Amino acid sequence: MRTAAVNRMFRAFTDPIRLRILLLLREDEMCVGDLVEVLQVPQPTASRHLRYLREAGLVEVRKDGRWCFYSLTEARTSFHAKLLDCLGSCFQEAPELEGDQARAKRLRMTGGCCPPGCEETSR
Repeated sequence: MRTAAVNRMFRAFTDPIRLRILLLLREDEMCVGDLVEVLQVPQPTASRHLRYLREAGLVEVRKDGRWCFYSLTEARTSFHAKLLDCLGSCFQEAPELEGDQARAKRLRMTGGCCPPGCEETSR
């Protein structure tokens, strides 16, 4: 793995919002609207961090009609796998995470802003 790619992945983990996004995406894919609601940040902020995570190779996007769903990418290298493992064990004590997890759970129970099977015109 090239040094630039490793550096970019490490930098992705250094921002609190990007780290929170990665931890949320461990559970399931999410759309930007749901991430905005859970993280309680403006949409442009969430989108900017998602773009950074995509460029770092940590997040991928799946388009469904006019909706974009983000998820963690599968590990491509042993380094990438170790970073994803670290998400599960290294960052569980960050103070924002408890609130994020509670909001995400409530949101998932209601289907979020773009639940599966929703009509493109329903929003």
